Amino acid sequence: MATPCKDGKLGHSNSSNSLDNGKYVRYTPEQVEALERLYHECPKPSSLRRQQLIRECPILSNIEPKQIKVWFQNRRCREKQRKEASRLQAVNRKLTAMNKLLMEENDRLQKQVSQLVYENGYFRQHTQNTTLATKDTSCESVVTSGQHQLTSQHPPRDASPAGLLSIAEETLAEFLSKATGTAVEWVQMPGMKPGPDSIGIVAISHGCTGVAARACGLVGLEPTRVAEILKDRPSWFRDCRAVDVLNVLPTANGGTIELLYMQLYAPTTLAPARDFWLLRYTSVLEDGSLVVCERSLKNTQNGPSMPPVQPFVRAEMLPSGYLVRPCEGGGSIIRIVDHLDLEPWSVPEVLRPLYESSTMLAQKTTMAALRQLRQIAQEISQPNVSGWGRRPAALRALSQRLSRGFNEALNGFTDEGWSIMGNDGIDDVTILVNSSPDKLMGLNLSFSNGFPAVSNAVLCARASMLLQNVPPAVLLRFLREHRSEWADNSIDAYSAAAVKVGPCALPGSRMGSFGGQVILPLAHTIEHEEFLEVIKLEGMGHSPEDALMPRDIFFLQMCSGVDENAVGTFAELIFAPIDASFADDAPLLPSGFRIIPLDSVKEASSPNRTLDLASSLEIGPAGNRSFNDINANSGCTRSVMTIAFEFAFESHMQEHVASMARQYVRSIISSVQRVALALSPSNLGSHAGLRTPLGTPEAQTLARWICHSYRCYLGVDLLKSSNEGSESILKNLWHHSDAIMCCSLKALPVFTFANQAGLDMLETTLVALQDITLEKIFDDHGRKTLCSEFPQIMQQGFACLQGGICLSSMGRPVSYERAVAWKVMNEEENAHCICFMFINWSFV
Repeated sequence: MATPCKDGKLGHSNSSNSLDNGKYVRYTPEQVEALERLYHECPKPSSLRRQQLIRECPILSNIEPKQIKVWFQNRRCREKQRKEASRLQAVNRKLTAMNKLLMEENDRLQKQVSQLVYENGYFRQHTQNTTLATKDTSCESVVTSGQHQLTSQHPPRDASPAGLLSIAEETLAEFLSKATGTAVEWVQMPGMKPGPDSIGIVAISHGCTGVAARACGLVGLEPTRVAEILKDRPSWFRDCRAVDVLNVLPTANGGTIELLYMQLYAPTTLAPARDFWLLRYTSVLEDGSLVVCERSLKNTQNGPSMPPVQPFVRAEMLPSGYLVRPCEGGGSIIRIVDHLDLEPWSVPEVLRPLYESSTMLAQKTTMAALRQLRQIAQEISQPNVSGWGRRPAALRALSQRLSRGFNEALNGFTDEGWSIMGNDGIDDVTILVNSSPDKLMGLNLSFSNGFPAVSNAVLCARASMLLQNVPPAVLLRFLREHRSEWADNSIDAYSAAAVKVGPCALPGSRMGSFGGQVILPLAHTIEHEEFLEVIKLEGMGHSPEDALMPRDIFFLQMCSGVDENAVGTFAELIFAPIDASFADDAPLLPSGFRIIPLDSVKEASSPNRTLDLASSLEIGPAGNRSFNDINANSGCTRSVMTIAFEFAFESHMQEHVASMARQYVRSIISSVQRVALALSPSNLGSHAGLRTPLGTPEAQTLARWICHSYRCYLGVDLLKSSNEGSESILKNLWHHSDAIMCCSLKALPVFTFANQAGLDMLETTLVALQDITLEKIFDDHGRKTLCSEFPQIMQQGFACLQGGICLSSMGRPVSYERAVAWKVMNEEENAHCICFMFINWSFV
């Protein structure tokens, strides 16, 4: 038998090019080159293709097809071994770096223990001291108390270079004490996934002023490149509106001091935006580490000041920054610290948990920085053209434009040309108008026939609402998957026409229903926490001519926050109409939804809880958590949803468009409230960790029928133990590894039930399952196979289907090794439904 060897050789052979006893052959360089060319075209050629290769390449004529087959087998084996070796090397590098972080963290914890022991002894010694009453007896650590004493003893400083350098050096020392010392008590970020594939080691503060988060991770970029990316905060921090560098001063040690003014968008219409007046210090430590640290400049420091800017609330950044160390073998080990005081007093009480949450800060800022670095590192290492012929950087830019446009509309700053219109007596929906040339030039409006556009203004209708007892991720998934439940097709057609085609009448009555929504995946981030896609609405009509020949409408859409287990994340669905040509500079008028969890962002970390870094070294995936664990982490009883919709229009139609937009947003609010009530766990559950209608007697009965029918027709048990009670049968069926789903016995079969794997495969929820017909998930070949096997299912009771491809509700192809279909009988021995089980399925 031939064995793998080096350079395309198989086993040992004589130096001749002929076959040696029909077993081994040594290939010439020309033969290897010809085989390599074919391998890159087709790594697994068929028998006919291999024979064709022998005919087309005379230099291979003395080699048997069987030997060529073995060569390709060995070549694929070497390729697989090479990829596995590369993967293991990457894992080893990351484990080595994480081990270094662990040792540093262990040193920090030992120092913290020593400080606490000292503090305990100090307070014991002075318990009876009468002067104790005048001292600070709070729960702050001794290091933090020391910092307060130092602050009060700081000498006055001015805006001179020497004064700024003094502030910078102090900022550096305080930042390092947080990044590697004990100045802040850190506890592990809840809900983080352990393992070398995780984003890093993330911690949040406990019991300190303001909110703080810290992350440690390994990125495949050099330190200078890391610092360059992180300094460009608007490129990765979606809430950052602008960062203006007002002054730059070089220092004697080769560093730089910068004075910055930074503005942040408000996440909702219910709160004002924030701004910061900052000093940023960049320097290199003695060990070669690169440090970028920042802090707010306040009047107490006697440094340069910045007057308040309306309508912003001046927030404070306590010493924060980035510590970047070069890593052996390439890349960098980075520590990020964010420490802010966001002035929660300035927002309504219901929103204060959002501004008092270190978890939310970690998700929105600290982890966002790490994700950006990992994304860019992956794009550099794999510079492939991705969705629709675009490079990843171009797709990231589109996501950034969608997010930025939505934030601009939601905040409506006057310096960008926005002005508020009067309301109609009810202030639930705010209407803003923008007719500035900059806004319209950014849209690049034009007719398809080349004439200039007459739309000379943009209108935004925005509103916020409080939601109860509905998880943001579940609600957002429903809005994404079932656009027809809340959107008006005539409004969609009007928006698309106003941006792309030119003069268009206001929408009147609906001209029919949606022909269908097709979701075309475009790109996603490494951890799949955000994805970009194109939405195709089929058979839409806006004008009477369109009613005769409906056309398709396209939207560019960004979706994030659909993971129910993530803690402290926003759920966003932002979209904008685009032309079918979809140019990189396509005009974008973003609209959409943002759902912000409120109750789940409250900090629940125990002060006695230590940072469990050892769990981050586990290679395997995190174990499955129980329902109670998931529900405790992801359960959210209150959230605030903010809606913003933009429309381009002609200025003389302003009142009519405003009236239309106001009514449209009100209808969306009504639809969202209806959907949220239906999705509430008290009325209806969904899949994953949430409470589902699976506990109902009807569901338990159906599970019993499914298992009983499977055993009757196939002669084996579907579940390992089917002699348990109905509740246990249902639970085991729900957690079965294969996708199991039932469809009705109707002229147009629709799905009525699916287990967890089935919902994952169809990319849907239980509440949306009944909108999916059986024929939609199969391709042409699958439908033909099913039609031919259907009589056998009804007569014999079951049928085994060969492996193939089916489609999820999102249009993604899903491959499966094989499938089994059987007839489910009720207690009267009548056919109740058809059950399908897809074995070893995966997304293509």
